[in-house]
Amino acid sequence: MNPIPPCLAALAPLTLCVAAIIGADAGARVVARRAIAAAALAFGITAAASLAAAILGAGRTPLVGAHGLGLSLQLDALGAILIVLVGFIGFVVISYSRNYLDGDPGQVRFTRWLLLTLAAVLTLLISGNLVLLLAAWIATSLALGKLLLFYGTRPAAIRASRKKFVASRLGDAMFALAALLLYIRFGTLEIASLAAQARGGEGAGSALVTIAALLIVATAMLKSAQLPLHGWLIEVMETPTPVSALLHAGIINAGGFLVLRLSDVLLLATPALDVLAVVGGTTALFGSLVMLTQTSVKVQLAYSTVAQMGFMLLQCGLGAFSAALLHIVAHSLYKAHAFLSSGSIIDLARASWTPSPGGQPHAARLILALASVIGLALSIGFAFGMTLRSNPAQIALGSVLLMGLVHLMANAIDERPNAFVVARAAVTALGVAVVYFALQAVMAWLVAGSLPASRPVDGVVPMLIAAAVVVSFAAVTLFQNQMMRRADAPFWIAAYVHLRNGLYLNTLANRLVLTLWPRGATSRFNSNP
Repeated sequence: MNPIPPCLAALAPLTLCVAAIIGADAGARVVARRAIAAAALAFGITAAASLAAAILGAGRTPLVGAHGLGLSLQLDALGAILIVLVGFIGFVVISYSRNYLDGDPGQVRFTRWLLLTLAAVLTLLISGNLVLLLAAWIATSLALGKLLLFYGTRPAAIRASRKKFVASRLGDAMFALAALLLYIRFGTLEIASLAAQARGGEGAGSALVTIAALLIVATAMLKSAQLPLHGWLIEVMETPTPVSALLHAGIINAGGFLVLRLSDVLLLATPALDVLAVVGGTTALFGSLVMLTQTSVKVQLAYSTVAQMGFMLLQCGLGAFSAALLHIVAHSLYKAHAFLSSGSIIDLARASWTPSPGGQPHAARLILALASVIGLALSIGFAFGMTLRSNPAQIALGSVLLMGLVHLMANAIDERPNAFVVARAAVTALGVAVVYFALQAVMAWLVAGSLPASRPVDGVVPMLIAAAVVVSFAAVTLFQNQMMRRADAPFWIAAYVHLRNGLYLNTLANRLVLTLWPRGATSRFNSNP
């Protein structure tokens, strides 16, 4: 394969590393300007490398090592899309941080670690061997740890960093063990060779492959803040906003990237995919419910990220790998904007406020609207060649997406329906459905050579999971409506309080961490979560 695209892409993290290392004794504004220039150059390099991959085809460098172990780079459609995404978000975040931290005594230190974190993430995305991927995986965590403890005297920041430390080291150990098992079974850690052997059916039914797949799934869930070890993501709000934006829009996606990169291997062990789908779906439901009760903008966004990562891993578990990649791209762009604009939320809310039409729609009309959007998702999906049996994840997520329009449609048919209002709501829902399934089809075409098309139809489990997701989120929509209508009832007050506290899962995790790692304890690893 052509080595030019991955070699060109490797210049991006190299540029960021050089900018982080040189001129550390310069003034803060000089370092900030240099960082912005390096980030802009890195973004340009990622775009050029991705264009080269599109023209020349996927590329891979020779292995620097022996016996399938060592360092190599690869750039295919999956890597090309994500390095452009990370390069763009990194440039935006670094530009934003210049003014955000202007005058802060730690600005130079912050900027350097931000550059190194971005470099580690970009290296992870172009790794062609699991040895390099694991090294970049750990480097990303260590560099991020320095940013999470930027304000190292704050108790909440210390507690969050310790929880992140535990989750990260556990994930690192699982990843390393999974790599060892794969090497024993396949005799190589070259990602392309692993994928080729897996596509040929090598290792199917092997206990070693199944255990390795379960370990990879567990690693991804730890990295993506899935239940029950999601609490560290909620508590990292003590860090500066640019770090929150980079974490929620970029680094948190590493778990999904790992699953996508090793998707061919995971298809050999469907129990691992079932676990991924169940945990992802449960986390998505949990995060969506808890998010509704939060009053802090950044905490609400954090629970939103937990839920969205659950959706993404749910899609991976159901075999909709291209859909998961589309979800990563869309969520990253949205969440980066949401965090960077969170300081202006009051002004934005005032500017967009409109008088309420009065109350919540009646439950019966809400159920009618729910049935309509689910039927619309099934119909438009069928028109694009997607059914609940062949593409359960796309149908499920499309239905959940259209549920965001349920209140619009219910209000349109509420009380005295107006033909124009009803037609406008219907056309809006139809347009959203068509755009959603069209984007799914385009993404599947873009990554056709990099990711498996879908999970083989091997029973009713994927369909049952997808159906459970649709029913659960329909119930959430009704729950939200009733909670607003009956806010004074004892049951709904109790439900609000319990959800407001995240069903106390994070409290239990905090107690465990404080038991194992008391407040007064010190460790040389404190700053390296």
